[in-house]
Amino acid sequence: MELSKDTLRTLYVTMVTIRHFEELASNAVAQRQIPGSMHQSAGQEAVPTGICAHLRDEDYIASTHRGHGHCIAKGVDPKLMVAELFGKATGCNKGKGGSMHIADMSKGMLGTNGVVGASVPLAVGAALTSTVNGTDNVAVAFFGDGGANQGVLHESMNLASVWKLPVIFVCENNQYAESTPVEYATAIPNVADRGAGYNMPGVVVDGMDVFAVYEAAGEAVARARAGQGPSLLECKTYRFYGHHGGDDRYSYRTLEEEKLWRDRDPLVLFRNRVIADETFNKEELDGIDSSVEQQIQDGIKFADDSPFPSPDELYTDVYVDYPLEALRRGTNMAV
Repeated sequence: MELSKDTLRTLYVTMVTIRHFEELASNAVAQRQIPGSMHQSAGQEAVPTGICAHLRDEDYIASTHRGHGHCIAKGVDPKLMVAELFGKATGCNKGKGGSMHIADMSKGMLGTNGVVGASVPLAVGAALTSTVNGTDNVAVAFFGDGGANQGVLHESMNLASVWKLPVIFVCENNQYAESTPVEYATAIPNVADRGAGYNMPGVVVDGMDVFAVYEAAGEAVARARAGQGPSLLECKTYRFYGHHGGDDRYSYRTLEEEKLWRDRDPLVLFRNRVIADETFNKEELDGIDSSVEQQIQDGIKFADDSPFPSPDELYTDVYVDYPLEALRRGTNMAV
């Protein structure tokens, strides 16, 4: 598989943006004592990067509680994402969604989701929309190894296969559902093996290698666009940090295990490969690193300088547009 230098640059920029966002924005949230949990995906950058590189704005993705990387890979503005984490009015969802409810319909980003597995049927519904409308748009449903055993996933895979919907089911198997090792909770060694039960391809992918993810995703996306139905990709990866900011990850995994995975850091693997084949040199890649880091720092400043939502915004963006005064009077809201 030969990729152009522009494509390789895009892959690296995306992965570096995710890494800097996760580490810098997470620290900024902690320093400002902003309530709520943040679930970092540092270490997993190759998965959303390799998959979303094949997608257009018109394609859809549905995400998880660990979804910042998915948002960035799909084109959501990191600056607006930081503002969202800070609860500011300039956030991509006006500061009302926070870390686990980021969405951007202009980019086909249907939303991160705090409920395990709950976003999967949203992607299937989006794929059904594409089929009904006669477009070649595709949808991607991201879920973790913890979500792999949720009933809604199996219902969704079955329906997607029956109707040959253009959806790719992507399991980001980072080895732990919170603190539960995957082998404790899943009866088979590979989640991808379940694809056979739903008459769809099931492919195990090295989730630390963006080239492997890119290649597997390219085949699955092309298959979906051609009307050949869904695929299941299991990307075996690892989160470098805890389940969330307050998690003691060494209470359930070892430093030695973590080192084995960190030695396969997807950014380092990428750098080693493109430097070895002389596509990029170290100075070029370091320049990208510095530029992206400054971008995230600028985003943090933008968020700090942004206002909080006005109290008048409390009743906007709800299910019905109802007069504020009526709500204050306790008027019956039945419609």
